[in-house]
This record gives sequence, C-alpha cells and structure tokens, in this order.
Amino acid sequence: MRSGLPTRLCTLFALSSLVNAFYIPGFSIKSYVENESIPVQVNKVYSDRSQLQYAYYDLPFVCPPTGKKHAGYASGRSISLNLGEVLRGDRIMTSDYDVAMGQDQECQYLCSHRADRQGIKRAKELIEEGYVAEWIVDNLPGATSFVTVDRKHKYYAAGFKLGYKESSPVTGKLNYYINNHVTLVLRYRQAPGRAGRNGGKVIVGFEVYPKSTEAAHRDSTGCPQDLRSDVDGMEMYIAPNTTRLASKYPSSSYLPEEDDTDDGSTLTIPYSYSVYFREDDSIEWSKRWSLYFNNQEDSNVIHWAAIVNSLLICSLLTVIVVMVINRTYKQVHGREASGDDGKLLPKRRKPGNGTKSPRLREKAPAGLLEQKNEVQNEDDWSSDEEFVEDVTGWKQLHGDIFRPPPYAGYLAPLIGSGMQLVFMATGVLILSCFGILNPSFRGGFVSVGVALFVFAGIISGYFSSRLYKTFGGKNWRNNTLMTALLFPGLLFITIFILNLFVWAQASSTAIPFGTLVGLIAMMLLIQLPLVYIGSWYGFHQSHAYEHPTKTSSIRRQIPEQVWYTQSIYASLIAGFIPFAVVFIELLFVFRSLWQDKSGYYYVFGFLSIISLVGILTVVEVTIVATYIMLCQENYNWWWQSVFIGGGSSFWVFLYCIVFYYTKLKIHGFISGLLFFSYSFLACSVYGLLTGTVGFLTAYAFVRRIYGSIKAD
Repeated sequence: MRSGLPTRLCTLFALSSLVNAFYIPGFSIKSYVENESIPVQVNKVYSDRSQLQYAYYDLPFVCPPTGKKHAGYASGRSISLNLGEVLRGDRIMTSDYDVAMGQDQECQYLCSHRADRQGIKRAKELIEEGYVAEWIVDNLPGATSFVTVDRKHKYYAAGFKLGYKESSPVTGKLNYYINNHVTLVLRYRQAPGRAGRNGGKVIVGFEVYPKSTEAAHRDSTGCPQDLRSDVDGMEMYIAPNTTRLASKYPSSSYLPEEDDTDDGSTLTIPYSYSVYFREDDSIEWSKRWSLYFNNQEDSNVIHWAAIVNSLLICSLLTVIVVMVINRTYKQVHGREASGDDGKLLPKRRKPGNGTKSPRLREKAPAGLLEQKNEVQNEDDWSSDEEFVEDVTGWKQLHGDIFRPPPYAGYLAPLIGSGMQLVFMATGVLILSCFGILNPSFRGGFVSVGVALFVFAGIISGYFSSRLYKTFGGKNWRNNTLMTALLFPGLLFITIFILNLFVWAQASSTAIPFGTLVGLIAMMLLIQLPLVYIGSWYGFHQSHAYEHPTKTSSIRRQIPEQVWYTQSIYASLIAGFIPFAVVFIELLFVFRSLWQDKSGYYYVFGFLSIISLVGILTVVEVTIVATYIMLCQENYNWWWQSVFIGGGSSFWVFLYCIVFYYTKLKIHGFISGLLFFSYSFLACSVYGLLTGTVGFLTAYAFVRRIYGSIKAD
C-alpha cells in the first residue's frame, strides 16, 4: 500500500498536465483584408426545455433567403456537413447579411416578412420555450455576452434569444415580442505571420445583441428611426376576426381573444441589423474559444474533488484486491511448500456424533477438564474443516470452471462489439486530450467516434471469433454476422423508430433519410467486411484460448448461494462502486448535454482521469466479486462477469431519471421520450463497454489462479 501511494501520486501529477487539455481550434487560420466580405451563416434554433431543434430558415416568421450572392455564395445554400453535425441537428446555410471586414453599419434593412396566424402562433410557442438561434461567423457561434458578478471576467453563451415575453401592466396578459433587429459585434486583431504583415486580420469574437423594435417609426430605408433609445417592441399579435368568430359562435356572448384559424390575415415583421467591428488585442486567435469556457472555471475545484473521491475508492479496492491475490498465492504456494505439490486434496470430514478422534478415544471423560478438552478438540475439527473449506472451495471447480456458458453464441458477438466500444472510447479520449477533438471541430466527436467504431470491426471480429472457437463453435460465418449486426443493428433500429417521432415534428433533430441510408451502407459495406476479415483470422489463423485445466464430462452441482452472490444483487452491489467514482463528473456531462446547451464541455483531461480510474475500479470490483463467487463453488462466472462489469450502467440510468425530474425543465411527450430513450441507449453502450472490461478481467483472473494449481 505504501509503495503504491507514491506511484499513484506521480501518475496523478503526470496526468494533471492533461487536465487543461489544449485544443487545436483549426488547422488553418482564416484572415481577412480590409473590405473583404465575411460570410454569415445561420444554423438552427434550440432550447434547454426541449430536445427538438429546428432549422433557422424553416421558421415561418423569419426572412427567407433571397438567393443573392454574399461573400461569393448565394444565400440559402446549404453548407456541407460532416456526419456528427447532421446527427446533432445542424442545418447550416448561407444568409443575406452583408458584412465586410472593418466596415461598420449603423443599420441595414433586411426584409419585411408577412407572417400569418399559424406563423405567429409558432413564434409564440418557440418564445415560450426559450428557444435561441445559432449563427456562425468564421466557425464561431454568435454569442450572448455576460460579465461575472465581480465584473472581472467576461464570458460567452452560444446563441441569442428569438424573443421575449412580458405581462401587460394594464391587463396582466402575456405579450410576446420577436427580436427583429440584431447588432453584430465582431472582434478582430492583426493576423499572425505573413498574413498580418500584409494587412490581414483575424476574427477573435462574435457577439450578437438582439432587440425588438416596432414596425412603426421607421425611415425611408426601413430601419428604425432611433435604435439607441428604448422603443416599443414588435408584438406577435394579430387581432381576432370578430366577424368570423361571431358567425362561428352565434349563441355565445364571449368571443375568444386568440384566433388561430387562417383567414388570410398577416402581420408584417420588418427585420434589420447593425454591424460593428472592434479591435481586441487581448484575445489570441488560438484562445478565442476560451470565452465560451470562462464561466466554468470555478468548477475546477469540484473536478479535483471528483478525482480525489475516485482515487480514494480505487485505493481501497486496490487493498482488497491485493489481499485476495495474496491469500490465493499463500493457499497455492503454501501447500506446495508443505509437500502437497499444489495438488487438490479431498476434504477432511468431521467425525459423527458418536465418534471421537483417536486421541480422545484413549481417554475417558473423567470430569470437567476432560470435557473441556473434548469440546476444544471438536472446535479444532470445526475450525480445521472451515479452513479446508475456505482453502479448497474454489479449487474444487477445476473441472467445471472453463465449461462453456449457456448462450455462448450471443456472448462472443457481444464481447466483440464491446471491444469495438473500448477502442472507440479510448481513441476519442486520447484525441480529445491532445486537442484534436474540441468544440471548434463541430460534430467531430460523433464523426470520429463512428469512424473509429466502424474501423474497429476488424478487432471485434478477431476477439469474437477466437472466443467463439474457444467455446467450441463451428459455424464461424454465422458468428461473424452476429458480431457485425447484433449490437449495431439493435442501435440502428431503436434510433430509426425514435426518428419517426421526430420526423412528425418537422425537427432538424430528425436524421435525414439519406444519412440513414449512408449509415446502413457504412455498416454493410465497410464494417461487415472488416469484421469478416478479423473473424477469419481469429478463427483460422489463431488458436483457441488455452485453459490450464480440463473440463470434466459430468457437470458439478452448484450449492445454494447466499443472496449477495446471486446475479441481480451482485451486479447492483458491485456496479454501485464504479458509479460512485464517476457520478460527480457525470453531473457536468449531463449539464452540457441536456441542461445548458449554450455551453460546451471541454475539460477532457478531467474526464480522461476519471474514466481511467473508473475502468480500474471496474477491474478491481470484478476480481473481488469473481473470487467471492468462486469461493461459493459457483462456476457460472462467464455472464456474471459481464453483468458485474456493466452493473454501474443501471445506476447511471437511475441518475439520468433523477436528473430529469430534479434539474431539467423539459416539456412535451416527444422531448421526454427522446431524453429517456437516448439515455437508455447511452447507458447500454456504457454497460457493454464496462461489461467487456469486466469479462476480460475475470477471464484473465480465472486463468491465472487455476494455472497456478495442478489437479489430479
């Protein structure tokens, strides 16, 4: 324990250099010269209260694209997206906003859009749900600027609000206002290197300040006459058609104030914008994303507390594992030293009730002293029996410990898919720590993760087929299809069914049909051949895993098990420990994914350390739980090791439920369905990953301890 502490501390300090994992904000710096056009792109609207997103140009109350060229591109042109961007609901398009480097515009008229009653109703719904819009300039999302309470730090929240609501001081009725004027503030500095010497400038900040201005009091260009003073907002309201309502409700003395029926009535909404450039030498181009992270700096103390918590739990488990291994070593090598040569000996049986040991038979009981000796010797027998039971309990399973498990045809493909997930997660974390994957690489985590998963098919096929061969399987091609299609197929079918619900809502969260076809093609044309190659090599070119003991022809009867070694209880109890290691960091991940979508999760160094300690905890928990099960003479460890390793996924899903009801303000059946469904899928992926780690750990542990004994 003492010798391990310095090693842990050194490891901690070595990994701490990755805590503030640097990121590569781009592989090429884009510079602009004076008067050069800068494209402004519009993306989508989203809300922390809903899981449904919508493309900006699909909204019925905004200015549609005109098709005119701006910065060399026609407005309304879709920008090519990577797979991750599509899956996260991005729909980036060029816009009609004219912006040129260094050219301020106090006001520029955009358009006047006529919205009908349905469009006004839609605007009210989105404003009520707190939707914000995301625009992009030079790969930077337009942000709302904030200042900390002590006014020492400035930070950004991505997006800006579509509108706001307020109560009427007269009637108390809620009125909804659309932000129809935006002020774009672009912060820049001199470009580094030769581009800067040639007059090039780079953008280091993009701020959006929305405002609602009434349709009246505008000049000849269509701009508000006074933007600097407080003016009445653009209320989203069309007076009801009283004539039509009166004819519709002839016997009613009350007419509804809201009329959603389309009768041709429209509301004209004028849109305009302002542009200002501000030089800011305090922000390096390589650090321009830091403003999106500044509001999370205070949480570093909590991250360190999470690491300390995880290390304490892991250290305690390490002590227990060392004790288990040390005890097993003494049992095996201690008997070799005593001359038994490590062979399995039959258990000594306690004499019957009317039989005494030879030593006690020589003496007849003559009083209290002899009775005490007899009782003491019987206790010695009991103690000796318990000792032999404990020493030889797991050794008695040498003829059954490697007996193939039930449903081995499903276990091998799942372990193969689990190896894919291990490879994918490891690759994504490493690339994140080195900054290759970062928030500026929009959609990069999903795109790279899917690519790593697909190309890891060769690893999946190899491990699956070799394990299948070890179980005595013969039809390796069938196992190949199971490995390539079982887990990915179940994921795809679930996502497709969920996608039907999202399609019905006309949300950009829905995966396009072409993307679904592309995913199927990727699975069948790339992953399946790779799994086939790995399976062929693992089955034909590799030997089955060798086991140190032979399996007997007669199955050994398993004695009655105590309750905490039964599958469900053991999985839940053992799974709670890894969950206790990661749950603090999970809170920050959940906040970024579900609660605060305007922020970005970026502390991948902390996440990597917690993940590493969490996996180590899974390894140690599996060793302890497997040893306890073997001491109970239960040799059904194959599936049990998977359940124990993945048991923490149950607690993570339970944590998702608690987070939903205590932290989130999500409304609507579809949003709730998406939350729980995607949470369940994520926990399933996590459970298979950690379950595979548990299986590999238990397999190595069992082969090791049974390889150290010789059985006659």
